[in-house]
Amino acid sequence: MKTTDFYNKNAQQLTDQYNSLSVDVVHGRWMKDHLPGTPGFACDIGAGSGRDATWLAERGWNVIAVEPSGDMRNLAQKHSYPNVTWLNDSLPGLDKLRRLGHRFDLVLLSAVWMHLAPARRERAFRIVSELLKPSGVLVITIRHGKDEAENRLRGFHEASGDELQGLAKQRALALTGRFTEPDKSRSHVNWETLVFTMPDDGVGSLPLLRHIIVNDDKSSSYKLGLLRVLTRIAEGAPGAVCHRTDDYVDIPLGLVGLYWLKQYKPLLLTHDIPQHPHPRQGYGFAKDDFRKLAGVSSYDLRIGARFSDELAPVVIGAIRDACQNIAAMPVRYMTYPGQNRSIFECDRASVRKKDKPILLSLEFLLSFGKFRIPAQLWDALGHYACWLEPAILREWAGLTKGWGISDYRATDSSVFEWEQGRRDTSVASRCVESLRETGLPIGCVWSATRPRSPQIDHCFPWARWMNNDLWNLLPASAPVNLAKGDKLPSAMMMADAQVRIKDWWQRAYLDSPLRDRFFMEAACSLPRLADSEPDIEDLYQAMLHQRSRLREDQQIAEWTFTGY
Repeated sequence: MKTTDFYNKNAQQLTDQYNSLSVDVVHGRWMKDHLPGTPGFACDIGAGSGRDATWLAERGWNVIAVEPSGDMRNLAQKHSYPNVTWLNDSLPGLDKLRRLGHRFDLVLLSAVWMHLAPARRERAFRIVSELLKPSGVLVITIRHGKDEAENRLRGFHEASGDELQGLAKQRALALTGRFTEPDKSRSHVNWETLVFTMPDDGVGSLPLLRHIIVNDDKSSSYKLGLLRVLTRIAEGAPGAVCHRTDDYVDIPLGLVGLYWLKQYKPLLLTHDIPQHPHPRQGYGFAKDDFRKLAGVSSYDLRIGARFSDELAPVVIGAIRDACQNIAAMPVRYMTYPGQNRSIFECDRASVRKKDKPILLSLEFLLSFGKFRIPAQLWDALGHYACWLEPAILREWAGLTKGWGISDYRATDSSVFEWEQGRRDTSVASRCVESLRETGLPIGCVWSATRPRSPQIDHCFPWARWMNNDLWNLLPASAPVNLAKGDKLPSAMMMADAQVRIKDWWQRAYLDSPLRDRFFMEAACSLPRLADSEPDIEDLYQAMLHQRSRLREDQQIAEWTFTGY
């Protein structure tokens, strides 16, 4: 019998049992000395009844609660605090959680570790430790007790604190607390608690990124260009990961090529700023097809865009040339410090030009091949994007200046702006008008009122995350839209608006010809929670996880509607 079968079958009884004990009684000792003083971002792995996650959320923490038992999770969600976002996932892989790219101030594994067979623990500990922020705290409690029937029924294995301490040494985590306490209701059971702290980023990603940006020799802007492209994709398109292991992630090579074109188009075709010291020698990717993109807005070079049979071969050729140049130049020469081993890998595939319309879907972009990135580097790119990009652009401007290029614009940050930086709510606005013409009222998702002239609000503020996807465009009254400004909806606000958001999605997008575009955009820009075709609930949950990520990574101020 699977462990989850036991917890599903006994969900109500176990929920009542867990909730009968207060958090202070169960966790009071380690919380007194080791719980971070300032509420931050926490992950409760094996959250069960949600007791601990709710306790943290009520004290200001934002919490991701991971629970593999569907019945336990469903019961817990009914009474869950808005600041708790639930996720169906499990150890040792935590595949869905890792796709989100989160780093946490606190990771809690309460009464979970003994469910893992010994052969799976090294991998599990490595993955859990990689979820920590610098100075993050990991707390693991282990059950000890000789009850063979219960151990067999629940899938328990022998576990020890010494084993955990040995795993922590391998991952450079510091043991900051260890103690044993008796169970509060069973005399034959006691609990051992170990507290670990991450002294630095733990995986070397930040020093490696600094090496690429600052120290690595550069004969052109290609290395910085590739790093900037990957940073943009990691931050804005987390759903683009097509495969992930413990060690690496794969994304569509065509997507890297597409972003490469978006990046260099304004630099070369609009501003004519040289990108290496000898511009007369040309550029490996800037061939005829690239030049023919001069009349195409970079805003239209995006997931979900369609191109006619006239432009299709041009776009295919330009992406193909970009992919070839990326593989031959920056990927080949971006190596680990003091080694000849490449940091990134390309597995290119041949794509022929064709004179028929194309759709820039993830599947189409994957036909150009795969681009492989170390998993921890990918997570760092997404997590630190808002700090990495300015550092990359500063180095880029300095690099250009060092080539003796006299054009003052070469060091002007405005030339690096992508044309996609255009706030666009036109499609959603047309949906409002179309629905109103049929006599359907359009309500403000935040206030539940029915304004005479609804505006379109970027749910996640445009000023902090440039995203015009349909799922992110919601109707709002003018006063509410103004009050919200560039703030992020609070978890409580999202919970209150959940039904109205889904209703708008359904009426405006899913019951219209925009359905495919809606799902295609969401699949790229939101973390992928479902392995199968996502439904509206999957996307809403992914939206909540992206909200948590933006709040933690960019520290965006939160907003709650408090009335007119």
